[in-house]
Amino acid sequence: MVFEPETAVERLRDAWPGLPPDERVRGFFALPRDEQDAFFLGLSPRAQAQILLGLSDDGHRRSCIRILAPDDAADVLQELEPDMRSRLLDLLDEATRHEVKALLAYAEDHAGGLMSPRFARVRPDMNVDEAIRYLQRQARDRLETIYYAYAIDAQQRLVGVCSFRELFAAAPERTVREIMHPEPIAVREDMDQEEIAALFRRYGFLALPVVDASSKMKGIITIDDIVHVVHEEATEDAQKFGGMEALEAPYLQTRLWQLVRKRGGWLALLFLGEMLTATAMARFESEIARAVVLALFVPLIISSGGNSGSQAATIIVRALALSQVRARDWWRVLGRELRTSFTLGAWLGLLGFVRVVLWQKFHWMDYGPHYLRVATTLWISVTGVVTFGSVTGSMLPFLLRRLGFDPATSSAPFVATLVDVTGLVIYFTVAMLMLAGTML
Repeated sequence: MVFEPETAVERLRDAWPGLPPDERVRGFFALPRDEQDAFFLGLSPRAQAQILLGLSDDGHRRSCIRILAPDDAADVLQELEPDMRSRLLDLLDEATRHEVKALLAYAEDHAGGLMSPRFARVRPDMNVDEAIRYLQRQARDRLETIYYAYAIDAQQRLVGVCSFRELFAAAPERTVREIMHPEPIAVREDMDQEEIAALFRRYGFLALPVVDASSKMKGIITIDDIVHVVHEEATEDAQKFGGMEALEAPYLQTRLWQLVRKRGGWLALLFLGEMLTATAMARFESEIARAVVLALFVPLIISSGGNSGSQAATIIVRALALSQVRARDWWRVLGRELRTSFTLGAWLGLLGFVRVVLWQKFHWMDYGPHYLRVATTLWISVTGVVTFGSVTGSMLPFLLRRLGFDPATSSAPFVATLVDVTGLVIYFTVAMLMLAGTML
């Protein structure tokens, strides 16, 4: 195997994530002129916007932005301030400018903001020979990608779709109407990107047509657009699940104050929530004073409930994102989590019971003459706390979706904080019942 020396493009691509904006621009300028276009096309919209801002003359800006497809150009312009956006729009040719302006009118996370207005179109009454020649002219002209041919009537309404394989395999004299699939699956121009991603996963298409309320064809969304969307959504959900607001830019490109603001709000809320844990401990201060051994198991109780709640929340949030469960399935999830978490809690509690008994028998720890009651208290408490934590973690995503919030907001730290307080209440309540008349 022969290893080629690393090129300037590869070195810049590897270093790109850690470079500040000014060094990125200098690195881009240092590339050979014939390699700049390919490198520019491979960047994210935010990075492309940084390059365009760093260019000193409109001629160079024009050559860069004109190699972008209309939907990609719209993504870049959305990253810029209005005055620069207008200036760059003026650098586009008239037809492309009209297409980009139409795309900018849509919300960025809706189908209209993701679609490309350039798609392969045919008339349903064309014969196959005419359709192929017409598609060849379109491909030479302005088509960005060719996956399917869409049959459009005189009113620009979508009436059918056929693949290129079906066209080339059909007899030349047959019409498009005879071989097309009528009533194709299409998305409305205002459909959210997460719903669109679910359709791609469900049907495995390479592209989906976008229509308006009257079924007029507006454009197509391709699989590569959705890959980018899924990546963004997964990153956002992961950050929210970590107990923070989602970052709007890559980590190394996020300003220090933005990091503080994005993370500080949730940390403050979680800190205030943990204060309730101290309040719960103070409520049972006299019980702890009379049976100090109870304090030994507080970290165990807290961690068991938090861990089980975080597990359940993670599973259900992901299942909702993948449409494996729906909002109406909450009662089925509740039933499964009750059975699963009770079994897990009983198993973990048994481990705690055995640990107390063994440590007492081998004199590794003295839990007092009522150690069996202490061990049973731990067993019952862990079972209850794990069950409560799992049920809470699994039901919170459904509640948040019902209220119109992102289910990922039921982050692991949030669930853990909620379960910490209730876990202590469960633990000390069980202890008061089990140890009454003995240690308490």
